[in-house]
Amino acid sequence: MDETTAGAPAAPWQQYSVLIVDDEPGMQSFLQRALATRCGVADIAGSVEQARPLFERQHYDLIVLDISLPGCSGIEWLHELRHTGYAGDVVLMTAYADLDTAIDALRAGAADFLLKPFSLAQVLNAIQRCFERSRLARENFVLRREISTHSVDIEGMVGQSEAMLKVCERLKRIAPTPATVLLSGESGTGKEVAARALHRMSQRAEGPFVPVNCAAISAELIESELFGHVKGAYTGAVQSREGLFYYARGGTLFLDEISELPPAAQAKLLRAIEERRIRPVGSAQEISVDVRVIAATNRDLKAEVVAQRFRSDLYYRLQVLEVTLPPLRERPDDIPLLVEHFMAQLTPSLGVPRLGLDPRTQARMADYDWPGNVRELRNLIERSLILGWFDIGNKAEIDAGATTVDSESLEVVEKRHILAILAVCAGNKSEASRRLGISRKTMDRKCQAWGI
Repeated sequence: MDETTAGAPAAPWQQYSVLIVDDEPGMQSFLQRALATRCGVADIAGSVEQARPLFERQHYDLIVLDISLPGCSGIEWLHELRHTGYAGDVVLMTAYADLDTAIDALRAGAADFLLKPFSLAQVLNAIQRCFERSRLARENFVLRREISTHSVDIEGMVGQSEAMLKVCERLKRIAPTPATVLLSGESGTGKEVAARALHRMSQRAEGPFVPVNCAAISAELIESELFGHVKGAYTGAVQSREGLFYYARGGTLFLDEISELPPAAQAKLLRAIEERRIRPVGSAQEISVDVRVIAATNRDLKAEVVAQRFRSDLYYRLQVLEVTLPPLRERPDDIPLLVEHFMAQLTPSLGVPRLGLDPRTQARMADYDWPGNVRELRNLIERSLILGWFDIGNKAEIDAGATTVDSESLEVVEKRHILAILAVCAGNKSEASRRLGISRKTMDRKCQAWGI
């Protein structure tokens, strides 16, 4: 076998574990030397019988498996692994390859196929491909989940008030540390924005950021969602699946509305944070996870502990580093900055011009209590941009969510909006029609009716 490293990729695979199964001592030594310095775990076994107890004690992200083994063959064990729900990649090796063997390997679920003798570069490239697929699968899973739950990511912390400057300074200080963080504050104050900022400023910035709304998942499924499950663990578990802790490895897991976790999940979460190990539902096997946990709550967790709805040991584990996001009513000086931020963010997608913030409107915004905080302000800006003016009314009207739309006809509102889009498009009716989602014929008819 050729041990040249020419063309071998750099392999920072410390978060991955590999099991090598081959009955040739020389091949065992060659592969273990190559992988022990690159992977977090690189175990060896001389047969499937020796590999099984290792596999039961340790989760392996990848198995490098010889086909010709004493007793159970590599392909037979691969069929067994897939039948029991193992989802990791398997690279098969053989010295006697033919077309039928290769077809059998692919049908059994092999990720790659190495023909002996092979070079170090060949095996490292095969492993690199497997780990890259694993990384992309995790990222795609997280992305699909975010899209399916309509997650919104607003980049950056906005504000120059003393309260926000203190928050930002605290976030900068704790971001580089590996410590668990608790974000507290009323709904809509920007706890997820702060969590994303912590992730971006941390040493885990290149890893995944996985947000979880604990209140949006049923108590029956929350443990499976977080820690994964094995096939048959409960009714409907037709196949094994890794949990969000697994998908967040090397990155950050953001647990929003942490107070909604049921007691059993609280106990498992405490153990996962302290020991960095999880156990999927229905499994006797533990999995090592390198994950930073950031939790958030809009409730008084200390009061929840007193009421025996939240574990005191978990509360004190989370509360080591706590950051409280101030409500918008306590930082009215930040409102103009937030208005400009949201207009810059929303005008391109809405296809409308920016609005000026006059002193009277600014004063009314500063006087309002904003029970929905920054999220409510963003909704007001979006509505105002669509209508074409800031019409927040008096305080009672704001509380009722009222605007002067009720006092104007739909035609007046429509005309104002179409004229605003035409202005943005410098009078180009075709472009304005495209942005508005109407035909050019409809645009011409309306302009003719309005004498434009």
